[in-house]
Amino acid sequence: MNILAIDHGTKNIGLAWADTALNLVLPFGIIDAKNWQSELVKLVETEKIDKVVVGLPLGLKGEENVNTKKIRQFGNELKKYIGLPIEFVDERFSSYAADRFEGGVSRDEKSAMIILQSYLDSIKQKNNKTKKQ
Repeated sequence: MNILAIDHGTKNIGLAWADTALNLVLPFGIIDAKNWQSELVKLVETEKIDKVVVGLPLGLKGEENVNTKKIRQFGNELKKYIGLPIEFVDERFSSYAADRFEGGVSRDEKSAMIILQSYLDSIKQKNNKTKKQ
């Protein structure tokens, strides 16, 4: 399964990609946050993306805020364009972690990579719990 992760900022949208069969998260570039529609739709089609994961900016205590609502609106609009499942993932501290992450890619891509890895880890954890039951 091909999964695309999105870290939506005010200027840029950071992207990361994973193929679950490879179990590897890779940076996938950045796009302009104001004019994302055609570029993101084309990328989803070209790369045969199966699912999109969007980082959700929650408050420190897990509460929703103005930014959270904006990102949920973005996710709902994106779903209309691509018709794929979209899951929201808590992105608290992803930017902080991205700043500590070494590598030659943008902070936006690093944040998207962290969001995607967090999502994949949560899926793996759920699967392990199911196997134990």
